[in-house]
Order: sequence, then C-alpha cells, then structure tokens
Amino acid sequence: MIKIKPLQSGFVADIEGVDVSHLTEDEFEQIYAAWLRYGVLRIREQRIDETQLQSFSARFGPLEEAPFGRLSEADKAKIKNRYVTQLSNILVDGKPIGGLGNAEANWHSDMTYVETPPPASVLLGVEIPPSGGDTYFADQCAAYDALPQALRERVDHIAIKHDAAHNSVGELRRGYKPFDNPIDAPGAIHPAVLTHEETGRKALYLGRREWAFVAGQTPSASEELLDELWQYAALPDYTWRQQWQPFDLIIWDNRRVLHRRDDFDANARRLMKRCQVLAR
Repeated sequence: MIKIKPLQSGFVADIEGVDVSHLTEDEFEQIYAAWLRYGVLRIREQRIDETQLQSFSARFGPLEEAPFGRLSEADKAKIKNRYVTQLSNILVDGKPIGGLGNAEANWHSDMTYVETPPPASVLLGVEIPPSGGDTYFADQCAAYDALPQALRERVDHIAIKHDAAHNSVGELRRGYKPFDNPIDAPGAIHPAVLTHEETGRKALYLGRREWAFVAGQTPSASEELLDELWQYAALPDYTWRQQWQPFDLIIWDNRRVLHRRDDFDANARRLMKRCQVLAR
C-alpha cells in the first residue's frame, strides 16, 4: 500500500510502497496529488532503466526534449535518447558522458529561459559519490509568503528576463556568445510571481540570480531589487537537503521550487538521469 510521509510541513514528502515501473492508475494519481501538495517527492530504491524512467515521467505529461543548446539536427540525431539527459562527471575515452560535471550548481529552476518551461523534473540517482553532490530544494510559495508586504506589492507587478546563455554551473552553453551586461542576455521574460495553474498558490519565480534582469528598469535598480528578493528565496526554514542514495528518484515542481547542488570530488563518480515534463 502506498504511503506518503511528509518530511517538512507542507513541503517535501517520501513516497513508500511503490515501484514506479508498475504503478496502477490510482497509485499514480496519489503520487500526482502529493506532488502538487508538497512540491518535492522522493521515492527510494527505484532500480529502473532509461525506458522505464521515460515511461514514468511521461505520466506527468508529454516530455521535453533534453536541452541541447543550439545543436544542429544532425548532431541531435546522434543522441541515443532525446528525452533522458545524463548529468555526470564521468569520462569515457576522455570525453564526458553527461553535463554539469562536478561543479557547484547555483539556485535555479529548470529551463525558465524558454517561453514555456517544464513544470516537472524527474531525477534518478544511479552512481553517487561518497560525499558531496547533495541537492537542495527551496519552497517558493513559502518564500513569497515571507516577503514584507511592501516588497510583495512591488514584486507582484514586475517581470524578470531569465538568461538562456549560461547553465546552472555558470558555463556558457554551446552556440551562445559571451556578454558583459544582463540587458544583453538572451532569454524569456516571465512574471516574478507565478500563480500555480493547478493549485492557485502564488510563488516567487526567480529562475536564477546570475544574469537575471528586471524588465523595464535600469541595471542598478534591477540589481538592487533582485538582491532584495533573493534574500527570501532560500530561507533555512523553507529549504530541504537531499543526501543521495543509489536509485533515489526525486520529482519536483519547477513552478514552486528552486534547487541547487553541492560540488564534489572530481575523482569521484556521479551519474544522474533526468526527464523534464511539459504541461499536460
């Protein structure tokens, strides 16, 4: 029987008693409802392959193709699975088998630099280093509720441009040219406060701090306001740390959650597999 065990009040829950490769419709609906309620779910001991990970993820909605920057169609055609992204520092024949390496990844929400970001991310831990590489999640509904009233009224009426040129470890993506001013950053513009289309709750929607820009403001005013907002984005009472074990499966709601990753020893091996989900 499926069990849902909250890990923090209203934020993050363990799901127990399920095998995601053999879910009934009722079990999946319970998982989906818990995902909306808690924002982050963890399901341990899910020894599944890429096909099973893809099938489970697709129950949340149609899958987003993995982000390949501005690769040509010919290069995309060489990729084995276009819906499962490998995140890894492992080298084979001197070449990385995945993205992001072993560096620290800053707070961000996945792919907010596109017009319609994926609402769900599904991440499976396969190989885990002895230490480091932990993932942290921050509840942006709680962050919005924690804003002082005056700041909340200001942020309700602004939009932020989300940089598309850099990834979460600060590297320039293939196909993009460097720039020095956030005004010049390519990317999508989104309201700074998102009203969740399924729950109706309001959440801060900041994306990533680096290279962000408040639309319509001067660079100095934008930086000042963003610095003020980010003081509330990851308050200790509203964050949670995932210390990975092999075959942990995490599902999170990008509409209400930021996440980041610790760095780890470059000589240790870490392999994660991720799917991202479009709106239903």
